[in-house]
Amino acid sequence: MKILGGKKLQLIFPLLILLSAVGFRIADPILLEEFRLRIFDNYQRLAPRPYQDAPVVVIDIDEETLKRHGQWPWPRIEVAELVQRLSDHGAALIAYDVVFSEPDRTSPSRLLGDLASRDATGQVWNLIRESGALDHDLHFAETMAAIPAATVAGFILTQQDTGSAPPSRAGFAMAGDDPIQFLTDFEGAVANLKPIDEAATGIGSLNAITDSDGVVRRVPMLVAHKGKLYPSLTAEILRVAQGASTFVVKSSGASGEEAFGEATGIVEIKVGELVLPTDKGGRVLLHDSGPVAARSLPAWQVMAAEQPLPRLEGAIALIGTSAVGLKDQQTTPLDPNAAGVTVHAQILEQAFYGDFLHRPDWADGLEVLLLLFLGLLIVLLFALPQIATLPATIFSLGIVGGGVAASWYAYTDQNLLLDPIYPGIMGIAVYTSASFLRFVSTERERKQIRTAFGQYMAPALIERLAEDPGQLRLGGEIRPLTLLFCDIRGFTTISERLNAEELTHLINCFLTPMTNIIMSREGTIDKYMGDCIMAFWNAPLDVPEHGRLGVDSALAMRERLVLLNSELKLEAAAKKQPDIELGIGIGLNSGEACVGNVGSDQRFDYSALGDTVNLASRLEGQCKTYGVEIVISESTKDEVPDYAVLELDLITVKGKTVPIRIFTVLGDREKAANPTFRSLTGDNAAMIAAYREKCWDDAAEYAASARRLAAELGEKLDEFYGLYDLRIAEAKENPPPDDWDGVYVSRTK
Repeated sequence: MKILGGKKLQLIFPLLILLSAVGFRIADPILLEEFRLRIFDNYQRLAPRPYQDAPVVVIDIDEETLKRHGQWPWPRIEVAELVQRLSDHGAALIAYDVVFSEPDRTSPSRLLGDLASRDATGQVWNLIRESGALDHDLHFAETMAAIPAATVAGFILTQQDTGSAPPSRAGFAMAGDDPIQFLTDFEGAVANLKPIDEAATGIGSLNAITDSDGVVRRVPMLVAHKGKLYPSLTAEILRVAQGASTFVVKSSGASGEEAFGEATGIVEIKVGELVLPTDKGGRVLLHDSGPVAARSLPAWQVMAAEQPLPRLEGAIALIGTSAVGLKDQQTTPLDPNAAGVTVHAQILEQAFYGDFLHRPDWADGLEVLLLLFLGLLIVLLFALPQIATLPATIFSLGIVGGGVAASWYAYTDQNLLLDPIYPGIMGIAVYTSASFLRFVSTERERKQIRTAFGQYMAPALIERLAEDPGQLRLGGEIRPLTLLFCDIRGFTTISERLNAEELTHLINCFLTPMTNIIMSREGTIDKYMGDCIMAFWNAPLDVPEHGRLGVDSALAMRERLVLLNSELKLEAAAKKQPDIELGIGIGLNSGEACVGNVGSDQRFDYSALGDTVNLASRLEGQCKTYGVEIVISESTKDEVPDYAVLELDLITVKGKTVPIRIFTVLGDREKAANPTFRSLTGDNAAMIAAYREKCWDDAAEYAASARRLAAELGEKLDEFYGLYDLRIAEAKENPPPDDWDGVYVSRTK
């Protein structure tokens, strides 16, 4: 029986889960990336970026502005007026989150063609007089060129080839790998009208890239069109605002930059004095502050203000819209309906204050290592049987919690985005499998233990062993034991009087109560040998005072035999059969013995072996010789120093050469305290001493006195003292040699 088996599965299955989790993380499919990004979204919801008053103002063409100034698109002459007003209020840079790609339909020059076939000359000139310009687009471009504020226009890239390319004002310097390979290369472009682009100080892309769930978390700083680099609107604003001419793009392969596994790509972009850390696709992570009213200024207020607006002095003005009907809403981690222009504003705020989120290229490797470390540690904790499940669970969950806490600290204190959840979830999955398999293995062990020992041990001991199977060592160990052998006296004669059925019934009637007595006192039944019971204490579990429990069992068995004989007598009378009275002999010995599984590969039992066992068996055989029901060794007698014990003899048992002192037990502490027993002890000891000193008459006198005292106690020791009477008489007739040592050599088992 393999009690402690199944450990390989308990180790291999969690390891397979761990390796699968590591492989899945290294592959990093879109599903896993989305999961990770949503974790970071929750971080930002719990601790958003605090808004700081930056020189960035969103000029919002909101619902109220549209109500006051008409539907969008406005005539370019009105846009020109807004730009002029912004410049007048002190704006240092004006950027447009809109592309002016089509001619203004309200320009008088557009209307002339429509009215040429009609007599509408007066109407045309009235319109020209009201507008103040024949071409609104040209007027808008001239206004842009004339104001002191710098202007940045936008364009949109498409995958459909439009046959045109957007203009560019910026230069690029590369350090490391060519960044084009890390960007999506677009084929087409939707640009502004040529006069507007020519009037702009800078030009950048308006392309917003959302993740697969439609959330804007990363804002591109670079785009590519037919193999050429272009800045985004945000990056271009930063360049123009600093008066820089060139972007320095640093990629993997540059000096001081190493690529870890798949994490190759763009590392950072330097523009003027500002450094923008990016992901491998040249995108800046949005450190979302959520909607902030102070960030925006309605366009109608700018148009209506008669006094300078201090908020605009030296500011970067971003013209955009929050009007729902204009459909420029984006979903960010903190705002499901953010105006697209506010995303540009937030990136500018991050750049000015250096408040960037970082997802370094070593983060993936660190998370894989964390997963491996956590998983292997959990597997190890649950693979070691000496570590209990509760401490292993607390430690495992503590490590997972520690990883989450460390990740949270990295985010809140260092702006680092490290994913603790996937390693944590996979760690919990490994923990769940390991703990479940340990539970299954433990329950199997407990079931095997209950099956293996259910017939031989007390239920309380079995449960103790089942709760901690590690206490069980089946391979064999040396332990201090107390052994008990119990046999029916004269069983051969009894068996000749009974048929097989009656004999079996008799044995069962005897073994059942005797077994219950042993098991109720924490004993382990080793085996039954016909009418003989072999039992021991202190294995497989530690049993304190095992010698005392063994002696208590022997005394209880002797007492129970009296009741059993009464029951058998009544049963025989009812069946009108001859009465059978049973007598028993019990031998007890304490000492070290080897205990463990004994047998063959096909069948084996938990049993005890050794000289200690053999001596206990020999002592049981001496009960008949000395006419007593219990014989114990000196080592067992030492376990019950306060019990009613009488010395029997100094003998050499069969098969041994070293003499031992043997004793019988008449009772427990209560009997030992009886004055009559104390007198008996004195006379018995004096008898044995006189006998060994060859003082035969004194020995006989003490024997007679001890016999009377034993009778007063109700103990049947006539046969024992009769044995000494015979020995004394024989010694008188045939004196032993001078070197006689008083040792009796037993010839029987």
